[in-house]
Amino acid sequence: QVQLVESGGGAVQLGGSLRLSCVASVASGRILSINSMGWYRQAPGKERELVAIESRVGSTNYAEAVKGRFTISRDNAKNTVYLQMNSLKPEDTAVYYCAALVGSLRYYPVSDAAEYNYWGRGTQVTVSS
Repeated sequence: QVQLVESGGGAVQLGGSLRLSCVASVASGRILSINSMGWYRQAPGKERELVAIESRVGSTNYAEAVKGRFTISRDNAKNTVYLQMNSLKPEDTAVYYCAALVGSLRYYPVSDAAEYNYWGRGTQVTVSS
């Protein structure tokens, strides 16, 4: 069983920055083959939506709402994905979930949330005006 643990959420003011991290691990210690990995978010009363995704080979896909403000990056050796969030807005307030596609071979960033087989528990990001 693969476990994803997010960290880095919090409360900031308009225009502030946060950096989210997500580490994937497995109790057995086996080597993980993580293909697409990244971030979704869900605001109260709204559907879960894609934020940013990165493939194992470095291709990325961002939601239009975050382009130019958020940057996703991965450290494959550490099974870790990061999300640097700058110029935060109140509409960025949501629970941010880490997602990982393990095992299925994909060389592109997968946008369909239904394809991800592992999810973190989420970390709250709150942006006040």
